[in-house]
Amino acid sequence: QVQLIESGGGVVQPGGSLRLSCAASSASQGTLSGSIMAWFRQAPGLEREFVAGIQWNGGATDYNGPLKGRSTISRDNAKNTVYLQMNSLKPEDTAVYYCARSPRVLYGSHWYTRDNYDYWGQGTQVTVSS
Repeated sequence: QVQLIESGGGVVQPGGSLRLSCAASSASQGTLSGSIMAWFRQAPGLEREFVAGIQWNGGATDYNGPLKGRSTISRDNAKNTVYLQMNSLKPEDTAVYYCARSPRVLYGSHWYTRDNYDYWGQGTQVTVSS
């Protein structure tokens, strides 16, 4: 069992920045080993879409969608925490942002498929508005 708790969302003006955090807790040590941690987002009326992902071991990353080039995913292994730094935010970035875990390494477009992730956080709202 893995519990993912997101934080860091809020209201920001266009052009601003936010850093989201996702703290992973588990009854078992090393649960995240070999996994991929990712951020997805979902705006009202739209599908949940992949934003960024990172391999827990090795730190390989992947990005997709409108935030590519404006976001950076990172992790702190000691804290079991994943971060998403978002810059130059736009109103269209307004969405609920979710943290998710895949129990295995993924390749190519499999990173972007929601069904490959087995644990999800409750989401944190990001609103970009003046």
